[in-house]
Amino acid sequence: MAQTILILGGTGMLGAPVARRLHADGFNVRLLVRGPAKAREAFGETFTLIEGDVTDCAILDQAMAGCDGVHVSVGGPVDYASAENVAALASYRGVKRVTYVSGSTVHEKNHGFPMVQQKLMAENAIRNCGVPYTIFCPTWPMEQLPRFVRDGRATLIGDLPLPFHWFAADDFAAMVSAAYQREEAADKRFYVHGPQAILMKDAMERYCHALHPEIKGVSVLPLAVARTMAIATGNDGLKFAADLMAYFKKAEELGDPTEANQILGAPTTTLDAWIAQRKLIPA
Repeated sequence: MAQTILILGGTGMLGAPVARRLHADGFNVRLLVRGPAKAREAFGETFTLIEGDVTDCAILDQAMAGCDGVHVSVGGPVDYASAENVAALASYRGVKRVTYVSGSTVHEKNHGFPMVQQKLMAENAIRNCGVPYTIFCPTWPMEQLPRFVRDGRATLIGDLPLPFHWFAADDFAAMVSAAYQREEAADKRFYVHGPQAILMKDAMERYCHALHPEIKGVSVLPLAVARTMAIATGNDGLKFAADLMAYFKKAEELGDPTEANQILGAPTTTLDAWIAQRKLIPA
């Protein structure tokens, strides 16, 4: 009988590929979503959709009923709350595995950054829930690159001096699926690195050259300028982006992906291969 996996954050950048990969690998996939109509349009009729919010414990309890696993891929302000709620219900609901998406810079030495503190607390809740877990600590997904292109311009906030091992979301999805199929993945914290270390600006230039040839260069908005603009305009989104990039300017990519690669299979998609795949997607 196929296992049933509940995904929180299943419509997101990393959550959606996981949902599709689990389904392709024979799992029954259940999604807790706030907008079922939009999710149904994206996923079709083969996924079970439950309308609700991860902070509503009563709805989450219903969604977890009969599930063999729960994958938490939420992020943002409710990251810790979602993990804490799953942890509180997992043993009671007979869940056999909880998987959680953390990050490659999540470490006590970086706990002063709010996002890191939230993920550290989430990891701790999941470790202590009494159910086997797998925690993923991925670096930057290639799917982030299109988000830096807006209104015909490619703009980065701050010039990040540290390279990152960019990975493709589909490769990550395959690793999550493997974790549900391999006992040796239980009670592990895995670092997820792609096959190549590339500076963010270099990655953006390669992406734009291939997919946005009308953009002649990648602009870099200095952090101080971005923060000044955010304050002057009351743009909370810009302020968050500036704070995030200021963090990544100092926080290096951590961890050794060897164990993850050996147990779950290494991400193999290079940036150039990912770009070539994007070229085949209809506009």
